[in-house]
Amino acid sequence: STDNFSLEDRRGKNGYHTQIGNGCFAIKFFIMHNQKNSQLPTSSHPSTGRFLLTTAAFMLVVAGMRAAEPILVPLIVSIFLAIISASPVFWLRQKGIPTPLAVFGVVLGVLSVGVVFILIIGTSLDDFSEAIPRYQARLTQEIEPMIHWIQELGFQLDKGILLKSIDPGASMKLVAKMLSGLGNVLTNSFLIFLTVIFILFEASSFQQKVRTAFGDPKGTFSQAQKITDAVNNYLAIKTVVSLGTGVIVALWVWALGIDFPLIWGLLAFLLNFIPNLGSIIAAVPPMLLGYIQFGIGHLLLVAAGYVAVNLIFGNVVEPKLMGRKLNLSTLVVFLSLVFWGWVWGPVGMLLSVPMTMVVKIALESSPSTRWISILLDSEASAAQSVNNTSQEPQPDASSSKSKHTGSVSLHT
Repeated sequence: STDNFSLEDRRGKNGYHTQIGNGCFAIKFFIMHNQKNSQLPTSSHPSTGRFLLTTAAFMLVVAGMRAAEPILVPLIVSIFLAIISASPVFWLRQKGIPTPLAVFGVVLGVLSVGVVFILIIGTSLDDFSEAIPRYQARLTQEIEPMIHWIQELGFQLDKGILLKSIDPGASMKLVAKMLSGLGNVLTNSFLIFLTVIFILFEASSFQQKVRTAFGDPKGTFSQAQKITDAVNNYLAIKTVVSLGTGVIVALWVWALGIDFPLIWGLLAFLLNFIPNLGSIIAAVPPMLLGYIQFGIGHLLLVAAGYVAVNLIFGNVVEPKLMGRKLNLSTLVVFLSLVFWGWVWGPVGMLLSVPMTMVVKIALESSPSTRWISILLDSEASAAQSVNNTSQEPQPDASSSKSKHTGSVSLHT
């Protein structure tokens, strides 16, 4: 029995070793097979997977932005207000005013404008919202004769379905919704106020702290400073031009006797940040209101005033102040309005084009991304001028270095 046990034990051990050998052979064969396959030309599956992964990450980020709207929207508004306020703060510092006084002075000015803005919305928007049904009924009465005239020409139109499909007061409802949404954001004025103050205090020393901590061997921070200066310049000039546009529009509408001139001036100010489409959207509600109140003559007068103001400010004043005309493609403007309006609502629509323009200015500053900026531009000639400007020969590094060395030697 002992011999039988030892024989069976040896057979079991031999079988066990045989299984181990077969397993090692299978692993070796698998490794050699993978090595052969790794030498074959790669297929397009990795690029497809990378594309799907990027798309999934983008959708996840967008979903997160929609979910974090109550936090992100006041933060974005604070950043834009801080960028606009940075230029006056730096100007006051150059005049010898201490940074705390400069920051608090500019922020108090911005806060005063915000309070006036809230008062305009609060006092006018309620009356305007109550008047919308009355204006809509009046406009429907004005459209009905036109529908009867079309029916007399032989076209079969159902008046009820047509008026339901084409809402005459939709533009006015959109204005009320947009302004009320912006007013809801400004209810977080205390949070926005504190964020703007902290950003302005950090802006004066942040760049120096980063340079001290990491250095600037490749000129990265110098390039970032150029982008920041260009963005500050654009937003400051655009704000001044938009403010002038809003004031003149409000005065023009008031002179014509149209209701709620402050709302139309405020709307012209806000939508002037949106090139091409913004002026059209801002002009439609007061044109309809002029038609309701006085007839076709006032509609044409309102339209003429808007066209004149936008031609003067958009084609003369703004390019002269900026040095060149900065425009976006109409398709890019429309898509950015739709996307950011879907993500962040009315405030996203108002901030969509300034954010896109900031990205465009940043893309112009780098040769590797300038082609994207050219595709975003509205005119090929303007894009070509940007490209030519970027390709101007730079001063010779050796000569500049020798000049620098000479100046150092002279100083020594």
